[in-house]
Amino acid sequence: MRKAIADAYRCGLLGLNILDSGFSFDLEVKEGAGGYVCGDETALMESLEGKRGEPRIKPPYPTVVGLFGKPTVINNVETLANVPSIIAKGADWFRTLGTEKSPGTKIFTILGDVQFPGAVEAPMGTSLAEIIFGYGGGIRGGRKFKAALLGGAAGIYVTDTALPAKMDFDCPSVYAATLGSGAVLVMSEEASVVESLYAVLRFFEHESCGQCVPCRAGTKSLFDLIKKVRARQGAREDLDRMIKVSEVLWSTSLCPLGQSLIMPVKSAIENFPDDFLSKAQ
Repeated sequence: MRKAIADAYRCGLLGLNILDSGFSFDLEVKEGAGGYVCGDETALMESLEGKRGEPRIKPPYPTVVGLFGKPTVINNVETLANVPSIIAKGADWFRTLGTEKSPGTKIFTILGDVQFPGAVEAPMGTSLAEIIFGYGGGIRGGRKFKAALLGGAAGIYVTDTALPAKMDFDCPSVYAATLGSGAVLVMSEEASVVESLYAVLRFFEHESCGQCVPCRAGTKSLFDLIKKVRARQGAREDLDRMIKVSEVLWSTSLCPLGQSLIMPVKSAIENFPDDFLSKAQ
């Protein structure tokens, strides 16, 4: 990226008076510390300003008061990468890809118990089954499909009933699934959803910025509870408590880091109860 920017400056495509147009534009790369909470746009702006990456209270929204107090537009790399093709080929061309309400393509990261893990670009609306069994080559070692965690760490655990889901901004909701970041973590029949949720909750306890009490205390509480269940020292009441804590986080946390944990916690326990009840006394 730095080389591309340097090349653009050298060719006169960035900087002062670009191509004698009277228009000036500068571009630079700002490297952050890599905190997960900086996925929140306001925490990212705090980091860019040289402060600790912690979410801001909204409103005001970034388009009104953003980076250094100025109106700011924030988009992810995947969104920005679509711009050149749309400019070159037009919006009508872009709409020939994907679905009517979700045009274009999506980057899907396929990982876990599949033959061919990796990143693929597929049209919006591609079914989950096609992503796993087509692009991903199916379950490794001839084993059966058990579960998939969709949308990243703060995603939703789904069963095989979600395989027909068309992965776009609308259809997953019909199957209680989510598109999210496009991550598809595939689990075979031998995998443990308890172990997977343990890893998710350990990650979120570590990545919570600690700014708000619900998330700071709630992520620790959830991790303590899953540790008990994992060690076969928990009770069925602990499963209900995990859902309750995640609901409190959803309604009281300052940013999506705490708010989103209701999705993996509730979907894991409700869609794969046997995995948890076999460990809870």
